[in-house]
Amino acid sequence: MENFIYLIHDQASGRAAVVDPAWDVSAIQSLANAEGMRITDILLTHSHHDHINGVDELLRDHDAETHLLKPEASFWGHPLVRPHLHHGGDAIQLGSTRIDVLHTPGHTPGSACYHLGDDLITGDTLFVFGCGRCDMKGGDPEAMFHTLRHLREDLPPDTCIHPGHNYAEKTSTTMDEQARCNPFMHFNEIDHFVRYRQHEHDRIRSTPYPRNAGIESIS
Repeated sequence: MENFIYLIHDQASGRAAVVDPAWDVSAIQSLANAEGMRITDILLTHSHHDHINGVDELLRDHDAETHLLKPEASFWGHPLVRPHLHHGGDAIQLGSTRIDVLHTPGHTPGSACYHLGDDLITGDTLFVFGCGRCDMKGGDPEAMFHTLRHLREDLPPDTCIHPGHNYAEKTSTTMDEQARCNPFMHFNEIDHFVRYRQHEHDRIRSTPYPRNAGIESIS
């Protein structure tokens, strides 16, 4: 699935948060041990299987608290051990590191992005030159339109984007680059965005997504 799994390390306390643990939990633990990290938290961007299938295994070995948005917990319906349910605008304190929780629906009802310093971990909301699907259960292309607009308008242009999948020719990007080169960021009319996201995109684009989509402006 070409997932990215992230570890946020608060060096002052030695605490670490794993974002979307999946597939290879032993590799996550090996990295944490090698870097002297103590895994105390799990942050979920959303509840799709390819982002959460390592949660239970990780919790067997670590007394960690699981963080996700309340709407996503309701959508998922899975019993969680030590859950901490959030709303958009909440902050998670990982030692001395503040992690702001953004509610970014569209891919799922309770999708979240995690903002810390100049970095934004986006899960399946925003990819490098792409965005998450909205045609699966819980998807909402109109919500995605508003989510992407808010991210583009509310975050500094030098914000570094860290996506949930490796779908492009590079592994990270900036908000400025996405505003200029990501076709999903160019729509001004919601119905045009919905048509492109739901019907046209998968027919005319393939991975890896290139930097220049060849679309300067879409109404």
